[in-house]
Amino acid sequence: MRRTLSARHDRFALRSPFRISRGVKTVAEVVTVEIGEGEATGRGEGVPYARYGESIESALAQIEAARNFIEGGGDRQVLLAELPAGAARNAIDCALWDLEARLSGRSVAEMIDAPEPERLASALTIGIDTPEAMARAAATVAQAPLLKVKVDADDPASRIRAVRQAAPEAALIVDPNESWDRALVEAMQPVLAEASVALLEQPVPADADDWLEGFAPLVPICADEAAHVAADVPRIARRYQAINVKLDKAGGLTAALELAQATRAAGLGLMTGCMISSSLSIAPALHVARISDFADLDGPLWLAEDRPGGVRDDGGMLTPPERGFWGTV
Repeated sequence: MRRTLSARHDRFALRSPFRISRGVKTVAEVVTVEIGEGEATGRGEGVPYARYGESIESALAQIEAARNFIEGGGDRQVLLAELPAGAARNAIDCALWDLEARLSGRSVAEMIDAPEPERLASALTIGIDTPEAMARAAATVAQAPLLKVKVDADDPASRIRAVRQAAPEAALIVDPNESWDRALVEAMQPVLAEASVALLEQPVPADADDWLEGFAPLVPICADEAAHVAADVPRIARRYQAINVKLDKAGGLTAALELAQATRAAGLGLMTGCMISSSLSIAPALHVARISDFADLDGPLWLAEDRPGGVRDDGGMLTPPERGFWGTV
């Protein structure tokens, strides 16, 4: 039976501005893919990221370029060869997983021989602001098990200390989003240790991280922008202690599972992350989060209104979407 593929640009307003070192976001811009076959329709979502040279327009163009082989029956392995890692491939790959689940009557968890996703701890993000404002934000979620602290190169020590004082029990991930340099990373080591930070995420630009080879940090350093697919792991293992797997970077759940497995095989820590997105991006990511040391999947929590039936948060504990939302029947 012939397949049909459609793609569109969806926008989700945020409930409040999301501030990181690269700027401020007030709207989540995503591409939504639907692949139909008979009475079944599979859905997937991708978030094009300018940091990787992507845009809504470029992602939609890549999806259109894939139309013939997808509508002709191309599978996920064909897709890996036809499109590069990124948001477009992610949206198609996840739609294919969802479609297969609906056609076969087997959930994605069953297809990968894994338990169904369960409630898990997922980081709540404290965006960049004054130390006082960040402390107030942290105080409102201080009982959450895990917080992510966004910082830049402007006095990160005061911001980290303010959050730690306001949330003394939470595990902390500090994320400078590539805004630090070597000197600042070195200077911040005692501060990170003093604040009992669990993980420092991508402090320096991905193309300026060679000096990390041989560096012995007081707090494990996690590769984000520096790591996309499984082929990156040997290089990353020489410089970092963990990898943040994001489906939009890997180009889908298929490649993300391969990256997660390679990360574990290399003896590195594993984190699952996301972009600012709807729950349609998070549902497949939960299959990687299940085996991760840390999950940072609060993208939909920033939306004024999510897709119906999506994930729910209760004090930093994330509940999977309703059955039938994605990858289940």
